[in-house]
Amino acid sequence: MREGDEEADIGRLPIDLLAHIFSLFASFKDLAQASSVCRKWRQGVKESLARRESLSFSGWKMDDESTARLVLLAYSLKDLDISRSRWGCQITDNGLNQLSTAKCIANLSSVSMWGSTGITDKGVIQLISRATSLQHLNIGGTFITDASLFAIADSCPHLKNIILWGCRHVTDKGLLMLVKKCGKLKSINVWGMRVPLDSIIGLLTISPALQIQPKGMLLPDHAYQGWPIY
Repeated sequence: MREGDEEADIGRLPIDLLAHIFSLFASFKDLAQASSVCRKWRQGVKESLARRESLSFSGWKMDDESTARLVLLAYSLKDLDISRSRWGCQITDNGLNQLSTAKCIANLSSVSMWGSTGITDKGVIQLISRATSLQHLNIGGTFITDASLFAIADSCPHLKNIILWGCRHVTDKGLLMLVKKCGKLKSINVWGMRVPLDSIIGLLTISPALQIQPKGMLLPDHAYQGWPIY
């Protein structure tokens, strides 16, 4: 078979099959290259993104525009990871504002923004206010304040787990509001935060079954009287 015939055969593949093939791509660079081949392949890439329930940009060199462009096409998305790595995704408030307009945001069950030092309360509140189905949130290693926790408490009634690792600008007021309003909250990671003993007791008074991590944050035996701190 001649090379031209092989190319013609590839061109005859239905879009559904192309979309399935592209959904197996792990590299966003490869997806971008495939999208530039022809109009049919571009449509196949779009449909593959529309079917994805999980997207992770951790470790990929992504900015606000490229991240938002992909998420806006991922209509079925449930899990979004925009964590920052040394050479990877570096999203800012502008990117979070763009993501907040995506159709999938209201259906997200899990979001990780770990280590995204370019974001502030402004962008987080914009995104979280629409993520009303959120169950798992990792916002550790950021510079958020109580304002973000107040927004999470108001907008995420289904929240089960939250990681606040190293969020030193969050205070006991934000934590108390979060636990009060998020009745389904099962665990909270406050490693590296300055949480007074009285606040820990207060959290467990509101929600005795709450798992407070890390394990090293144990109360004196006489203080918690059987409250489970993991």
